[in-house]
Amino acid sequence: MSAANLQLDRQGRLLHFLTVEGLSRRHLTEILDTAESLRGVAERRVKKLPTLHGKTVVNLFFEASTRTRTTFELAAKRLSADVLNLNIATSATTKGESLLDTLRNIEAMQCDMFVVRHPQSGAAEFMARHVKPHIAVLNAGDGCHAHPTQGMLDAFTIRRHKPDFPSLQVAIVGDILHSRVARSLIHALNILGAGEVRVIAPRTLLPAWVESLGVRVFHSPQAGLREVDVIVMLRLQRERMERALLPTEQEFFQQYGLTEERLALAKPDAIVMHPGPINRGVEIDSRVADGPRSVILEQVTNGIAVRMAVMSITLGNHARPLEEDA
Repeated sequence: MSAANLQLDRQGRLLHFLTVEGLSRRHLTEILDTAESLRGVAERRVKKLPTLHGKTVVNLFFEASTRTRTTFELAAKRLSADVLNLNIATSATTKGESLLDTLRNIEAMQCDMFVVRHPQSGAAEFMARHVKPHIAVLNAGDGCHAHPTQGMLDAFTIRRHKPDFPSLQVAIVGDILHSRVARSLIHALNILGAGEVRVIAPRTLLPAWVESLGVRVFHSPQAGLREVDVIVMLRLQRERMERALLPTEQEFFQQYGLTEERLALAKPDAIVMHPGPINRGVEIDSRVADGPRSVILEQVTNGIAVRMAVMSITLGNHARPLEEDA
């Protein structure tokens, strides 16, 4: 069974969120529409809903993270869940305990959801295969494989500014090779029917099979950024590079960094995105990152609503008997 099928029940409802790949437009639209309905919670005097009252969400982050872990935690708390953040640096895994043993021990604490970030591709899928039937697993980033909630919050942000997906031209620029964000966003854009998805990068930062993702490849920003509606800049994943794939960061910025001059190649109302954390002066000029067309901070805000949506959908589906839709 593939990860895409593993995350669905027999009636095609989302039980886990491991990858965008293989899902339908119906699944993605449900997440986007639910996130839209939840976005206003942040504007209320009391920023809470009772949706997950009595549920326990465990954040299992085997990789360092600030923005993603915090927004998952905030999303769970705004849905009234109890949240446990496991400190991996001091956990039993550093003493040799296996991932499966860690899973079993936390399961014994009667939790309802695992949010998992792990350096190994497939770790979230492994956990989903072994958890008890009532537990949902959300992938918060696994290796170079997938980061589905980031892909969906990027798609959500695009839809709020440019809802006509078939007319959109989207450029994703930078380290495609190591980016789980790029893979998830490309899958989401293709499922939602985006007009064209371009990737712009040096050959050393592109996987050999990139065109099989349904993208148009450019090696020059001067050509690839022309008349696009959305520009998504990616962080250079130095920690995942096994060898030198770039001359210097300064040279990368000179050749691929998003400057005001390069932004002028896009449509006048094009928006600029970045999943963060930003390396200013490496991937993007500060005047662009902080400029009027940047929606980078809005992405962070939207990330809470999208994660609230995924949590409420998956745990809601776990609670509904299959016979209900039969």
